[in-house]
Amino acid sequence: MRIDAIESFAVRIPLKPERRMVSALGRHEVSDYVLVKVTTGDGLVGVGEATVTPRWSGETVWGAKALIDHVFAPVLIGLDPSDIPTVDARMEAVAVSNWFAKAALEMACLDLAARARDVPLYEYIGGAQRSLRIRSRFSLGAYAPAVAAERASERVAAGFDTIKVKVGTDVHEDIERVAAVREAIGPDVALTIDANGGWDEQAARWCLERMAPFRLALVEQPLPRGDHSGLRRLRAQTGHVIMADESCFDMVHARELIEMECCDVLSLYPGKNGGILRARAIAEFASSRGVACSIGSNLEWDVGTAAMLHLIVATPNMRVETFPGDCLGPSYHETSIVREPLKIEGPFTTLGDGPGLGVDVDWDKVHSHLMPSSATPPCR
Repeated sequence: MRIDAIESFAVRIPLKPERRMVSALGRHEVSDYVLVKVTTGDGLVGVGEATVTPRWSGETVWGAKALIDHVFAPVLIGLDPSDIPTVDARMEAVAVSNWFAKAALEMACLDLAARARDVPLYEYIGGAQRSLRIRSRFSLGAYAPAVAAERASERVAAGFDTIKVKVGTDVHEDIERVAAVREAIGPDVALTIDANGGWDEQAARWCLERMAPFRLALVEQPLPRGDHSGLRRLRAQTGHVIMADESCFDMVHARELIEMECCDVLSLYPGKNGGILRARAIAEFASSRGVACSIGSNLEWDVGTAAMLHLIVATPNMRVETFPGDCLGPSYHETSIVREPLKIEGPFTTLGDGPGLGVDVDWDKVHSHLMPSSATPPCR
């Protein structure tokens, strides 16, 4: 089995009006992502998704597509897609970082490898460690307090037992928003916050002191990425459970965060970490140091979400039962690009047991949502 062709497609899908996200990074109303199609000489097809958001990861849809087409594809054609170490080494040799673009190609290669054996990807990488039905938290944007409270109440009524609130904007508005949500959901629903690195250390400490009555279960990325010293002090001085997200893209980041005692939980996902197996390796390292991991989200479509679910199902230290993550991305969007969308009911997303990633892309629908000038001949 050898890679014969690699194609990429820049696709745009709007979010549903009621699911448009607001955070310290701005507004997310339309998702511009790249889908990857890898074909072998015997006609098997694997798919991947580069869930790029430039204000979050620094990758753009155009940059990811160009890198896939003109830098990665030429060095991957002819390889065995199941030889992931060589696939990774070839990509590392020609470009640093660009984790989401690399992850899309790794997803597609793993999809191919598992399909060739006619097994679900979670079986291919080690077997199911938990149910295929994964419970998520619900993430609220940095909305006005009344809007946030209303939407939080609706989500609790729909079965969610953990609500995450975006903060890191104006500190007074952050406090008002969290207060309104706590009052709306009552005392028994878990409440977490995510600043997306929008606070400095002084603002974080000031806000967290005033949020003490709201009994926060977890504080996600309160300080900018790279501020390990500040994160360590904040964790030690406030006693809050701290999750690192934007601070942890690779194994070096994970090791530094853990050795410096910066966090209690790492937020992982295949896109951010450069692939499913890289994320799994970080989770295994964190487990050896007694640090839990959970799943993060960039509002993925079905392909990216399926990759997240396989990681969760196959990896013991993806402790979503204790620290719920977010595998709801497809439900935020106005349309799906797969023939049978993932089953999302309230807080639960269910992974199927089909071969590979378990999702089949509807390429006609992909072509109907292409961004302008996105068609590129396949690299062979």
